Amino acid sequence: MRLLLGRPDALPPALAAAWPELAGVRWRRGGLPPRVGGWCLGVATVTGITLGRTVWLAPGAPWDPELLLHEARHVHQWAEDVLFPARYILESLRRGYRGNRYEVDARQFAARRLAAPDRAGPPLVKEP
Repeated sequence: MRLLLGRPDALPPALAAAWPELAGVRWRRGGLPPRVGGWCLGVATVTGITLGRTVWLAPGAPWDPELLLHEARHVHQWAEDVLFPARYILESLRRGYRGNRYEVDARQFAARRLAAPDRAGPPLVKEP
């Protein structure tokens, strides 16, 4: 099962304290989802992929606040729109991955959260 679903992982407490919105996300490492995401983009794996309230991180990916906030925004997008998965695929087909409005929104969200004056936050945390 671990080959398919990866393994549960715990967000470092310093990151949860700096960005409370990260605490509501389920985190997993490895498994099939990052590989499938990579195949869709023509690479071996993606660093992170979100399905519902769960974010799968590639094995060895650092706890990068920018990546985590980006993926947390995708969790919000899933929660806001029951048709999100279909809309995301259509956006990707029309505009490509980088131009997909959901990806643009997630990048902007992460940038805003990182730039917030009250959120200096900790640096990258390597996976143990």
